[in-house]
Amino acid sequence: MTIRVLLADDHTLFRQGLRKLLEGEQDLALVGEAATGDEAVALAEKLKPDVVLMDINMPGLSGPPATEAILRQQPQIGVIVLTMYDGDEHLQAAIQVGARGYLLKTASSREVAAAVRAVHSGASSLDPLMTAKMLNQYRRISRGGAQEDGPSLTDKELAVLRLLAAGRSNKEIARELSYSESTVKNRLSIIFEKIGVQDRTQAVLYALQKGILSLAGVRGS
Repeated sequence: MTIRVLLADDHTLFRQGLRKLLEGEQDLALVGEAATGDEAVALAEKLKPDVVLMDINMPGLSGPPATEAILRQQPQIGVIVLTMYDGDEHLQAAIQVGARGYLLKTASSREVAAAVRAVHSGASSLDPLMTAKMLNQYRRISRGGAQEDGPSLTDKELAVLRLLAAGRSNKEIARELSYSESTVKNRLSIIFEKIGVQDRTQAVLYALQKGILSLAGVRGS
């Protein structure tokens, strides 16, 4: 099966480099290129790619809102943020809008290709540096005096948390569990309050800490 990839980046030379990368992989095919977030949204609707490689900072609509717009219409698409930004706030923004992968532009061609395959298979993929940042934050949370057993979550809440930690958007969680999106949002609010976190990134860290999700699952390895 050929994985159809849409590339969104405002740097022509970078797009050319990624095009050559994809041409060298027999199971990957570049089906379109966008130089802005608005173009990415329009091309995603037209071309129906399997995976989108999305830059964060582009003219007009930036990467996170473009990702959110794409997944609102086509939640089955896997979005990988491919960027030079290694800040926690950028990773958090990507996760919050439903991106399943986050790679730095220093990644090797092998790592990019592996991330595309992982995300297409339904897994998540993080750059090793970003994984290290998440683990450092996880260790800080662990040393902060979290309770040994943690709060009690129902089976339904655990199912929602597992899907969230695996990189699923609210719409995907709703579809997989036969909920409405409003029900998913309500359950997430309850879960966040129970486990004492404020956002999706912290929820992933909690899931790692409690063994609800393995690190291999987050990295897609």
